[in-house]
Amino acid sequence: MNFNPEIHERRSIRMVDYDYSSAGFYFVTICVQGRESLLGEIADGVITLNDAGRMVENSWLELPAKYPDMAIDEHVIMPNHFHGIIILQPPVVVGAPLAAPGYGKNGTTDQGAASSAPTLGDVIRAFKSISAINVNISLDRSGQPLWQRNYYERIIRNENELHNIRQYIRNNPAQWDDDNENPTNQRNSAP
Repeated sequence: MNFNPEIHERRSIRMVDYDYSSAGFYFVTICVQGRESLLGEIADGVITLNDAGRMVENSWLELPAKYPDMAIDEHVIMPNHFHGIIILQPPVVVGAPLAAPGYGKNGTTDQGAASSAPTLGDVIRAFKSISAINVNISLDRSGQPLWQRNYYERIIRNENELHNIRQYIRNNPAQWDDDNENPTNQRNSAP
């Protein structure tokens, strides 16, 4: 079948005209392909990661070494999805303020030189790729997608939102029985 942009156009779920390299806090959710429970099990509100889940966690924890202009915050690996907070920061120049003037759209500076700051998409792409490679090798399922094509993000706008999202992440395993991502609930909710 030939590509037809009117039929095959991929619709972005990102905010139009938002600079995803902007300094800030971002809440992300990434789902396993087909919502398959590959990463662990939850019993009595506690997640127990299997080898694949531990590989995903290691991939998450190693992100700041790959991208020095970002940090990670609260996260949880669920059996079939992942929640985490990513903090993007402007590049720090010796003697310059932390939020250097002119740092802005498309990662450029006042002088027009590209910055080294990653976009949120860069960070997610690296995380998904590295974790998928490691998990697929471990599970002997080379070439199969681990993650769904896209991801969900929310720009965290203030301290109250950050606090609430951190609480949501921490409490997520305890809420598994009622979670929409729980395959048991998806089967029970079918018409």
